[in-house]
Amino acid sequence: MSDQDQDNPRRDFLRKSLTLIPVVTVASTGFGGSMLMATPEPAQAAEPKPPVSDKAYEPSYFSAEEWAFINAAVARLIPADAQGPGALEAGAPEYIDRQMNTPYAAGALWFMQGPFNADAAPEMGWQSKLVPKDIYRLGIAATDAWSKAFNGKAFAAQDSATQDDMLRRMEAGGGEMTAHFEAVPAKMFFNLLLQNTKEGFFCDPIHGGNKGMVGWTMIGFPGARADFMDWVERNEQYPFPAVSIRGERA
Repeated sequence: MSDQDQDNPRRDFLRKSLTLIPVVTVASTGFGGSMLMATPEPAQAAEPKPPVSDKAYEPSYFSAEEWAFINAAVARLIPADAQGPGALEAGAPEYIDRQMNTPYAAGALWFMQGPFNADAAPEMGWQSKLVPKDIYRLGIAATDAWSKAFNGKAFAAQDSATQDDMLRRMEAGGGEMTAHFEAVPAKMFFNLLLQNTKEGFFCDPIHGGNKGMVGWTMIGFPGARADFMDWVERNEQYPFPAVSIRGERA
C-alpha cells in the first residue's frame, strides 16, 4: 500500500459508501428542478472551507439536549481531519433536523400497516412500526440514559474516546444495552443516524448540509452542472469546482 493510500482512508471510505446512500429527493423540500448553469472558468485548487454564518441554526424538531447529542454524534461519525471539514462543519445536524419536518420522517412515503419483519431483506422496504423522527427521539433518550449509567454524563458530555466506544457498541447491537434500548433497538438507531449523517455530508446544500460543498470537493464530485459532454471522452480530471442546485460554487 502506498503512502498516499494510507493517507486517504476517510476519502476512500466515503467515496465507496456513496453507492449505499439513497438519493435525497428534491420533492421533500418543495423544489422541483435544477437550474442550468453556464460553464465557468477553471478554478484554482483551494482548501475547502464551509461558509461562515452570522446566525447559528436553530433546530425546529430537536430539543436542546437532543441537538447536543446530534452535534456530538455526527462529529464522531465523520470527524474533521487533515483532508477537510467533517459532518459537523458541513452542517449534517441542520440537514437531519430539517428532514424531521418532511414526509420522510413521518413515514408518509412508505407502507406502514405491517406486518413488520426486522430480518427481511432491505429491498422489502421499511420494517418497523417506528418512523425516523420517533427513532431519533427514542434513540437519543436511550443513548443518554445508557451514557449517564456510566458516570452521570450525557453522551454529548463524554470525551471523544468514550463516544467512539459507545457508537461502536451501538453499531454492533450488543445485549448489554438491552435494558436501555427497549423502545428502539440500538443498531436500528445507529444505522439511521449514520445514513442521515452521510446524506447530510454529501447532499446538495439546498437541503441544509454539505455547506460550502465540502463533501463534494473532498471526493471530486462536480455537483449539479448542466452537462459534461465536452469532457466525456477526454480521459482527464474534470477541472471545474462543484456547483449546487442554487448555482453556488465551491
